[in-house]
Parts: sequence; C-alpha cells; structure tokens
Amino acid sequence: MTDILSLKERARVLVSRYAEKNIKITTAESCTGGLLAGLLTEVPGSSAVLDRGFVTYSNEAKHEMIGVPVDLLMSYGAVSSEVAKAMASGALFCSSANVAVSITGIAGPDGGTKDKPVGLVHFGFAADTEETKHVQCLFENTGREGIRFQALVQALKLLENFIENS
Repeated sequence: MTDILSLKERARVLVSRYAEKNIKITTAESCTGGLLAGLLTEVPGSSAVLDRGFVTYSNEAKHEMIGVPVDLLMSYGAVSSEVAKAMASGALFCSSANVAVSITGIAGPDGGTKDKPVGLVHFGFAADTEETKHVQCLFENTGREGIRFQALVQALKLLENFIENS
C-alpha cells in the first residue's frame, strides 16, 4: 500500500514536471473532498501548477460551480461516468488550467447499492489538447478513509500518465 510520504514525493515530482512544461492543473473533487488539491499544495511552488480546486460534494455544487447539467445528475446520478466527465470538462472550462481531473464516488460506509457499491469511484480527465476521458474503479472496501486514499492514488496516476505522454 502506498503511504503518505511516497504520495508527497510523487506530488513533488508531478508539480516539478508540470511546471517544466508550463501546464496548469485544476481539480473537481466530490468523495475526496479536496484531498488531491491538498496533496498538490503540500509541494512548495505548487502555485505555478495548481490553478484551483473545486470541492463539489453536493449535486448543487456540481451544477453551480462547474456547470454539470442537472439532467445528467438526475438521469445517471452523481456517481457515473457521465457526471465524472462533465465535472472534468466543467472544471477545465471554469478555470485557467490546461488539464482537469475529477473524482466522484461512494466512499461509504453507507450509500452503496447493488448497482453502485461502496468503493465505486469514477474519474474524469479533461485536457485542452484532447477528448475527455473516463476511468472507473471499484476499490476494495477498506473503509471510508481507505477508499478515499485509493481514489487519491488513482487521480495521481491519471496526472502522471498525462505528463509522461506530453
């Protein structure tokens, strides 16, 4: 299992690589409540890379802050590929960033269903140079903290993959 010290090191490397390429990041977080933006801001100099972070925990916040269409929220629910992609696209549009990562899921301990169990997390990734992508993960139910931590690790992977291929 990845520990917090290795995550801080990964964030440091990530911030350095994004700064070298002058690429800015924005985040749109629901179930992680700002953990990704918080991790990135642990790095001195991260202001050169992190444009802003949106914590859009409620459906209203998703709609009002980053323009997720109400019909998507009503039709698919907040925890869906459609909403994750809309969150990433909306965050990118509402910022001065070049890339956006979104996180929406069910961290538990309650709220899961047969179709959307605890541990289900959807990620969106938008960049001004490519089409918005989606990743779905069903994390082991290691408790609320564990699921949120696993989601943080996956979001870092998305950002790392993008900069490696840029």
